[in-house]
Amino acid sequence: MVHTFVYTHKGSPLYFLWDIESGSLYNVDHVAFLCARKRYGAEMTAEERSAYDSLEADLRAEAETEFDELEAEGALNAPPVVKEFRKNAGRVKALCLHICHDCNLRCDYCFASGGTYNTARDYMSAEVGMKAVDFLISDSGNIKNLEIDYFGGEPLMNFDVVKKITEYAKKRASEAGKRFSFTMTTNCLLLNDEKARWLNEEMDNVVLSIDGRESVHNAVRHTVSGKNAYPVIAENALRFRHIRGDRKYYVRGTFTSKNLDFTEDVKALNDMGFDQISMEPVVSDGDDPLAITAEHVERIKREYERLAEEYLERRRNGKWFNFFHFMMDLEHGPCINKRLTGCGAGTEYLAISPTGDIYPCHQFVGMDEYYIGNVYEGILHPEIRSRFAGYTVLKKEHCADCPAKYYCGGGCAANALKFSGRPDGRYDVGCELQKKRMEVSLAIAYIERAALNA
Repeated sequence: MVHTFVYTHKGSPLYFLWDIESGSLYNVDHVAFLCARKRYGAEMTAEERSAYDSLEADLRAEAETEFDELEAEGALNAPPVVKEFRKNAGRVKALCLHICHDCNLRCDYCFASGGTYNTARDYMSAEVGMKAVDFLISDSGNIKNLEIDYFGGEPLMNFDVVKKITEYAKKRASEAGKRFSFTMTTNCLLLNDEKARWLNEEMDNVVLSIDGRESVHNAVRHTVSGKNAYPVIAENALRFRHIRGDRKYYVRGTFTSKNLDFTEDVKALNDMGFDQISMEPVVSDGDDPLAITAEHVERIKREYERLAEEYLERRRNGKWFNFFHFMMDLEHGPCINKRLTGCGAGTEYLAISPTGDIYPCHQFVGMDEYYIGNVYEGILHPEIRSRFAGYTVLKKEHCADCPAKYYCGGGCAANALKFSGRPDGRYDVGCELQKKRMEVSLAIAYIERAALNA
């Protein structure tokens, strides 16, 4: 299957063909682009049909000959390599530990209801955390590299337990011949010198939650008392960034319908000194005034293009940074599991509540119908995991013709459930934005490589 798209760079259009199965990307001239649109069944505009019809016959024939040759080589319109796949639900390699169902912020868009996940405000004990470590080791089989993500609420509100679990996990890993990597996501409000030094030493990755410009952050993220926390959060995050050096971290922001000019938020974070940045669209119900809805999609697509031009310019001229959604590896890309099943929720990735209950991922915590078991008794409902193992891009009808499917893995199961009523359903807005981000990422990869080879 061949996907055709246009990207405008410095005011000039670049025409691309993207072969979904082979992963081949071609920058072509306008003639070849029009011929490809016609040949591969794209929905052509009236202007494109007219331009195609006016092409000289020999130009069309030349393009068709080149397409024939590329198809014969398996580099264009390639057949699917993998036609059947079912993920093994029997092994776990990563856990998201809900260290506490409590938070010191009250964000207007919080999917977790102030960090509680619609449950009692609760804190994980060291005992539950250690049992979770034991569960992960015993259910990981021959997988050597294991992951623990400290999540909340705000995990620094239960910092002493985080330290105890980490120490225990390292000890158990040594005994079992495993290796743990640790990640924490924090809103930075409690990220003082002591905690920053410890996180820098012990965490393989740290996610710092800041929404960009101070006005944007303060409009949606509030302390319990309503005070302006941005200066403290920014200072703490920057201090951590300075001691972090080249080790993994990134700043994670959220944009809503109120800041569709989120390029300005990314620029603000980069200007502050951050060089690893993510800005995610809020996922909320349509009646929420902050929600991203279908009417915003075209505006956001244009904003991704604006951000991409700023991204390219800064990376060339002294303000280099990575943007999470623009980092695309054309040479290797994700492994087969990730290409077909995304994050692995419900199979190799599970979430643990403060009381030790097991769910498919952090967004399913507290939903009784997705309760899988607990860290004391293990997996009690393997049928739930089996269902999630079957949620692949090969089985989802809406993924069949999607050009982004192998870089999306079928999308977020929790978002699909929220908007379609099924974990294997479709979240239309998310799908549209994912396709656009992929197109922009492919164009960036081409432009940067062309600049290196110039």
